[in-house]
Amino acid sequence: MKQGRIMLRELRTFIAVARHGTFAAAGMHIGLTQSAVSAQMRNLERALNQQLFDRTGRQAILNAAGKRALPMATEMLELFSRMATVEDAGECSGELRIGAIASVQTGLLPPALLRLRHAAPRVEPKLVPGVSLNLLSLVDAGEVDVAILIRPPFPLPKELHTQVLRQERFVLVVPLALEGDDPLEILREHPLVRYDRTSFGGRLVSRFLREQRLDVQVALELDELDGIVKMVECGLGVSLIPLAGLWLELGAKVRIIELGDLTFYRELILLLRHSQRNLPIQQLFRDCIELD
Repeated sequence: MKQGRIMLRELRTFIAVARHGTFAAAGMHIGLTQSAVSAQMRNLERALNQQLFDRTGRQAILNAAGKRALPMATEMLELFSRMATVEDAGECSGELRIGAIASVQTGLLPPALLRLRHAAPRVEPKLVPGVSLNLLSLVDAGEVDVAILIRPPFPLPKELHTQVLRQERFVLVVPLALEGDDPLEILREHPLVRYDRTSFGGRLVSRFLREQRLDVQVALELDELDGIVKMVECGLGVSLIPLAGLWLELGAKVRIIELGDLTFYRELILLLRHSQRNLPIQQLFRDCIELD
């Protein structure tokens, strides 16, 4: 029976292609090459004995059969997920795929994972590191069960559920030897080690600079907070970053200048699929995180 050859990975990839519009974009978001995505879609179409896409140039647009199959594919993945559900989270076993940005890996996550081990010792957490945009795509594609990331500056798909964990305020970090306490004056006069402007947090910095009409000289641009602080510590420049990261515990040789009335924040959120928000192990993990 041809339908018996359909595998869950093909369904997940099919959903990713439908959402991102091309095989290349889908592959980038779920960690496959374009040729691997193409091969999986051929397998799926052969198993169903029908084409699912109108292929126009690089685009893969759902045809009538594809549009009909998409909600059923989503439902099949959700049903499979519920099949592995037990009523008591303490009896859960298997893998829990947890996405986390870098500052969460050294902040919120370690104590939460310890509590999870005590509450459900047969669950095997798998850490999936990444930047917020990548983790959002992985949750959306069903490749990650839960993720902790920065709230994006755009509306999320209705299939995704969010829970705000905390707000992290932005501060100006400067080398110890740098004098002055006026953040706007310092930003005008000194090079900026810039929080990657393509990241969700970096976009908040870009908005702040635009609102304050600051034309800054960029010394370097990167996305990792501890790396940014190290650059500042070495005298490469100053930086606007959230008050988060391992550098706070390690006693970095920098000075923190508060922004006062100009303070802005990034929101740290827990993200999971709406259909899975009430599953026992997901609820338990949420409880473990909320205790912080």
